[in-house]
Amino acid sequence: MKCPFCGSDNTRVIDSRPVDDDNSIRRRRICDNCARRFTTYERIEIIPMVVIKKDNNREPYDRSKIQAGIMRACHKRPVSMKMIEKTVDEIEAEIYDRTEREIRSEEIGEMVIKRLQQLDPVAYVRFASVYREFKDVETFMEELKKVLASGN
Repeated sequence: MKCPFCGSDNTRVIDSRPVDDDNSIRRRRICDNCARRFTTYERIEIIPMVVIKKDNNREPYDRSKIQAGIMRACHKRPVSMKMIEKTVDEIEAEIYDRTEREIRSEEIGEMVIKRLQQLDPVAYVRFASVYREFKDVETFMEELKKVLASGN
């Protein structure tokens, strides 16, 4: 770290402590050249994720949209808020583990469907019926038969 006063590269940390939000660290430094002290802040750089919608518009990733969709699917089902949060955390981790900074909304939808299938079969069918836009009762029944055949 360069000294802001003399430009020397010869500085050292004399104190470190977390900032109130626990997402950054405050460091007090001293310049070995001019003996002046200064403060730096270090925080995690979060690279924004962009979602490509069905109409090819792009918008910033929003965790709350995934959570709201799962909560609607799980309405009046025996699925706790803790289970929903865990599911959203898993999906979000999978999204951010990708090397690309853009993801198609269809990929996120499939991640949600896969997890809802394990979480609650009724919530899965609710979400799938809206997400996959079932056009008629036959399509809906085909999906129900798959659920019944898998033993959920």
